[in-house]
Amino acid sequence: MRPLEDMSFAWLRIVFGFIWLIDASFKWQPAFLNNFTSYLVDGAQGQPALVQAWIHFWIQTVSVNPHLFGVIVAVAETAIALGLIFGAFTRVTMVGGMLLAFVIWSTAEGFGGPYVAGSTDIGTAIIYIIVFLALWLGKCWRYYSVDRILREKFRFTMGAW
Repeated sequence: MRPLEDMSFAWLRIVFGFIWLIDASFKWQPAFLNNFTSYLVDGAQGQPALVQAWIHFWIQTVSVNPHLFGVIVAVAETAIALGLIFGAFTRVTMVGGMLLAFVIWSTAEGFGGPYVAGSTDIGTAIIYIIVFLALWLGKCWRYYSVDRILREKFRFTMGAW
């Protein structure tokens, strides 16, 4: 890959990180933290039994301490955003981002809800997973990243990460 193409994936990573940062800022708002379970309940509405069972599993899990789970999501989104922006532990960040996006897509977004009459899209979180995959394939950590500095400094101890 040519350096310009490498740099374009790095810029995409940084822009995507700012998108995550904006989203994370919403997660820190009281409206999200105080109503965390309701997002899952809304995602279960009108879904097939199998999808409802999956979402209800998460509702029961989160109901133990919804505020704590809301904070965990806010912290995770903030960490993903900063990891993307600074290119720090980028591969771990992308795996974590894909996992979190999948959980959001499969719960609050009800797998996009394409089974409901009047549904108009498949949800946004699945698209986030595809962007993470593109960033991975484009090796977005090669430029403008803390990873590059760490890799040069600790060449033998960083391994694959």
